[in-house]
Amino acid sequence: MTTGADAPAEPEAPGRAGRALGWSFLNVAVGRFGTIAIGIALARLLGPEEFGTYAVAFVALMAILSFNELGVSLAIVRWQEDPAEIAPTVTTISLGMSAVLTVAAMVAAPWFTSAMGAPEATGLVRLLSLCVLINGLVATPAALMQRMFRQGQRMVVDQVNVWVGAVVSVVLAALGMGALSLAVGRLAGAAVSAVLFLRYSPLPYRLGLDRRYVNGLLAFGLPLAGASVVVFLVGFLDQLIVGRLLGAVMLGYYVLATNLASWPITLFSQPMRSVAPALFARLQHDALRTREAFGRVLRLLAGIALPACAAIAATAPDLVRFVYGAEWAPAGEVLHWLAMFAALRILFELAYDYVVVLGRSNAILAVQIVGIFALAPALWVAVGWRGIDGAALAVVAVAVLVTGPMYVRLLRLSGIRLGSLVRALVVPLLGAVVCYALGLVVAAGVESPFLTLAAAGTATLAVIAVLLWWHRGDLQTFRSPG
Repeated sequence: MTTGADAPAEPEAPGRAGRALGWSFLNVAVGRFGTIAIGIALARLLGPEEFGTYAVAFVALMAILSFNELGVSLAIVRWQEDPAEIAPTVTTISLGMSAVLTVAAMVAAPWFTSAMGAPEATGLVRLLSLCVLINGLVATPAALMQRMFRQGQRMVVDQVNVWVGAVVSVVLAALGMGALSLAVGRLAGAAVSAVLFLRYSPLPYRLGLDRRYVNGLLAFGLPLAGASVVVFLVGFLDQLIVGRLLGAVMLGYYVLATNLASWPITLFSQPMRSVAPALFARLQHDALRTREAFGRVLRLLAGIALPACAAIAATAPDLVRFVYGAEWAPAGEVLHWLAMFAALRILFELAYDYVVVLGRSNAILAVQIVGIFALAPALWVAVGWRGIDGAALAVVAVAVLVTGPMYVRLLRLSGIRLGSLVRALVVPLLGAVVCYALGLVVAAGVESPFLTLAAAGTATLAVIAVLLWWHRGDLQTFRSPG
């Protein structure tokens, strides 16, 4: 087992969180630019049907990745002692469970693809299941890098993953390999990035099983793994039902809209989530400081994400036509609703991270279970009523009427008052309303999609700049958590 003497000195939080957030944002921005460009090329090369076929396999991969390491890697981020004490045990649990699930996925692939009405995706499911094994292999190094705010190195890893996968996918797609090109590209990127994760690991990579920690790790991680499975269902149940009821082509349209709606989630929420849990964990000994940090992070995140999502929703049809072409036009109305959901999801994810750091992972599981039971019938009815547009509308309705109020209640139980939430969100919400209204006006009055997007985008950037200036004092959170 790795001892404390083997471990590098852990950096102090003040200032590190700010630099880590900067690296993380740059990482995601560069990566998102690459994936957008490559995604556009692949969408035009493959078309909705091939996209839908790959989506079936991708859903299977995401399902397994939601719980493959049993939630134990996050314990490294939250651990208040030397993380070297638990790292070998976490590695063993993560890798062992991932290996078992990889084999299970290969065996069950024909059943899953038949149930989805896409038996041609069986080979893709089996190929992508190897990504599960790779993910389990590097779970501990990834968590250690997050804990120690090594987002500069994480940027290198992620960019290699993105660009290796992108280049492989585009080359194979151009050669006519269809959906297989996407699967091979994803696996290639994951394999190369795994080598870098091991190279950059803050601690030596070791296997071990210390029985003193096993029960505690599982007690912490299993509720999170259970919650993550339900989070997967909440996030992908719409795709499962669309594919099952409407077929691969409609699923292709829906997946494209989902990918577009994920832009603000990836660009704004992902960098924050790479830093916020560690930041909250460093302050958890002081409840007041932790609550203050949450409020500041919430204001900053909402001030950027809400206006951006509102602008995307207002200009969704123009965005789809301009970026992907008229062939993908049916995805426009879906994107309108999913962009609204993206704004809610960004806020939910911050609440999720805050509550988890405070040790209330069982409560998170309850919220998600209720959400999935509400979402399943809503989706089934809505898809039969309005097809893919109905599916997107159902996702938004459940988020507003069910999941959102439950998160608010959970935050209140964790010490965050309703009044403080309202005060943190009121100005960003006003900014979002302005961006949405301007987007609708421009879209109605301008025929050119390019000019519509340029005008709406400029206005949105101006609103975001004003909001960041308004809340400029909150940036201090990432310079000094106090």
